[in-house]
This record gives sequence, C-alpha cells and structure tokens, in this order.
Amino acid sequence: MPTIRIETDPACGGRWTSLRAAGREWLWHRDEPRRPGAIPGEAFADAGGLEECVPTVRGTPDHGDAWTRPWQRAGGTESVDCPDFRLSRRIRSDGDRAVADYRLTAEPGYRFLWAAHALFDLSEEAHIGIRDGTPTRFYPDSGARWTPCSWPSQPGRTAGLDRLGPDDGTAVGAVVDTPQVYVRDGAATLRMAVEAEGQPVSVAVWRNLGGFPEREPYRSVGVEPMLGRVFDLAAARDGDAACVPRSGEVRWRLTLAAQAPELWTQPAPQTEPESESGTAPEDTDRRGTHPWIC
Repeated sequence: MPTIRIETDPACGGRWTSLRAAGREWLWHRDEPRRPGAIPGEAFADAGGLEECVPTVRGTPDHGDAWTRPWQRAGGTESVDCPDFRLSRRIRSDGDRAVADYRLTAEPGYRFLWAAHALFDLSEEAHIGIRDGTPTRFYPDSGARWTPCSWPSQPGRTAGLDRLGPDDGTAVGAVVDTPQVYVRDGAATLRMAVEAEGQPVSVAVWRNLGGFPEREPYRSVGVEPMLGRVFDLAAARDGDAACVPRSGEVRWRLTLAAQAPELWTQPAPQTEPESESGTAPEDTDRRGTHPWIC
C-alpha cells in the first residue's frame, strides 16, 4: 500500500494542502481569511501548507509570484504562467516515496529562487536532521543580512537550530548548504531531498517560536528545499540563484520519503520526462483540491 498521500489546490496558488506520511499529517495550517482572495503583488497570506515560492521568497513580490495565481491542470501536470516564466510540476509515487518533477521555462539568463515553502506541524520534541558542521547562512531577522555559521549553531544563543522546544519568542531563518534534510517527530520521520543539475541547491529553515509577527505571534516551522542560497533574489550574488541556460528551461526534482535517515540509500524513483499530458486521477474532491495517492 502507498504510504504517502499529497493533495494540492491548483485554483488557490497550487498550494499543497495535505502531506500524509508515516501515519500522520505533516503540514501545519492556520485560518487566514486573506488567502483565498490573494492577488499578485499582495503581501504574503500565511495559511500554512506548502507554497511554491518563485522567483523569490522574501523581497518583491513577497514569497514570489506563483502562490497568488491560479494553476492549470492538464492530465498529471499542474502549471502556472507568470509574467517572466512558466512553472510546471508533476507529482508521482513509488511505494513509500513521492517525487515532484519541476520545469521552469524563461528567457536564457533569467535568475530566480525557488523554495518548497513547507510549514510543518511539529511538537516541541521534534528534530531537524542535517549533518553537523554544514555551512549555514543565519538570518537573525526578516532582512537580507546574514551571518555565516555551521549547522546547527545559532549565533548568540546556546540552543541549536535543529531542536525546537517550547515557544521562546524568537523567529529566525537559515539557509543550509545541503540538498537533503529529515524531520523526526516522535516515531515518524519524513525525508526531503532536492536535485538540480548545474544549479545551486540548499535547504531553508524558518524557526518561528512565537516571535513573528509582532502583533499576533504564532508558532510555525518551515523546512524548505530550495534552488538558490538566499531568501531574497535582490540580495543574490554570483552562484546564489538559479539561472536559466541557453535551452530556456531548468528542471529539478523534489523527493519525499517516509523513511528513517539510515534507509535513504536507494536511488530516487525514476520517472519519464515531464509532459503536459497524461491521465488525470479520478478522485478529485469537492473542494477542488487534487489528491495524489503516492
């Protein structure tokens, strides 16, 4: 039996609304009345789930240009057209794994960031697993400045970024120079990895333990595979952003697995190149979201 189930909502920015694996729901949600009616150029409406943030995360447009636009679905492929690019994805299954294959088409030389902006529902005992000592860019606030450190260090504090614990009124970010990460909460483990030939990849961590926003703070934890190494495209130096080659397209893959880290040794499931056609799943629920039985 498949062990991963993913649901997406093409009509509402292509957001992943559910990610069930290892016997639990992983995605965190909150009531955000602005989210259903969000339009391009508006400030981010944080409803949780997993948002596709491209061509930037912070900066302009806030959390990118894809999350405010309706996506189209043709067969097994979902896509969105933005002013400077077209983004397509195709999610497939392989036992206890799921793969999302992406393709961005744009003019050669176009620079962008992409993040699978996943906000997780995690307990105080949860652990974010990245190899100790991995080079990390630590963001102490919502600005573009960062401080170099090594995972899981948090400059100025004794608590590591890998452990969550109770709310402490802080909200910090980090971009870690690694293609893979796991999240362990109790007996459940979820592993994520991103691969993109010739492009910079990383994992972003957003550790909001009741420190953001100032007026009505809430708890949210983001673990976000990325193309690029900064949060704001405007702050990207050479090698910090993905770049469209002469072919006019960039392809990458996000792999998710309900496995313990020590089992992450098998090759990622192989799929055919992404196409715009295919057989659509028969089970589309009444809300307009599309379940992917993975």
